Amino acid sequence: MGASGRPWATVAGTDEVLGLVPAYERLLTGVERRRADAMRVAGARSDFVAAHVLVRLCAARLLDRPADTLVLEQRCPGCGSGEHGRPSLAGLPQVSVSLSHTTGVVAAAAGHEPVGIDVERRRLPDGIRGAAGRVLSAAERSAMREHADPDAYFLRQWVRKECFIKLGRATLGGLAAVDLSGLPGPDEAAEDLSRHGDLYVLDHTDARRDAVAAVVSTARPRIGALPSPAGPELPSAGPQRPAALEGPIA
Repeated sequence: MGASGRPWATVAGTDEVLGLVPAYERLLTGVERRRADAMRVAGARSDFVAAHVLVRLCAARLLDRPADTLVLEQRCPGCGSGEHGRPSLAGLPQVSVSLSHTTGVVAAAAGHEPVGIDVERRRLPDGIRGAAGRVLSAAERSAMREHADPDAYFLRQWVRKECFIKLGRATLGGLAAVDLSGLPGPDEAAEDLSRHGDLYVLDHTDARRDAVAAVVSTARPRIGALPSPAGPELPSAGPQRPAALEGPIA
């Protein structure tokens, strides 16, 4: 079993994923291809596809089985739509998966215990700190004001809390009630593992891709290199498409 059964996570560039995997669009379901085709911006479409490919590679490594045997589903518990919601693998309820994408960078995780992952670029959009009152607890806002790099502090807490949402431990409207002020602040270390209650929180700074990520799980997670698609994990290569995904992928 890959990674000794521990949750396995990877952060990679969009072009790295799409360049590594031949005929990558064949891994996607019809729903995923339809959602990708609906995206007007080529870069956003590429990021979406790469994240959905990468989560299969992570799960394939965890389970030691071909990626093209894994079917990714999403189901919204509120409206019942299969177009969005928490991802899962069809027929494998014992496996938890999570994915995230930002401009040019994607992340994914798979484990036998609940796991959530989030990745963001380190350059925050203008005015994002104005959301601190809705996202951070009082203690976190105080720590942010005193921190040498307030943006870095906010971003670290943001990716952590996104993971909490994906685990079902928080809601978007209730993030300020989740106090992570006791966790380590942002630094340049590649990885920093800490605990919050029953959860492991793994912080990751990817200076090469100018990104920050977090993985949160009830089991001890690890972040590793992009899993290799070598062997029988992928469908045979057909006509390949450029990474920019200039047109529809259906």
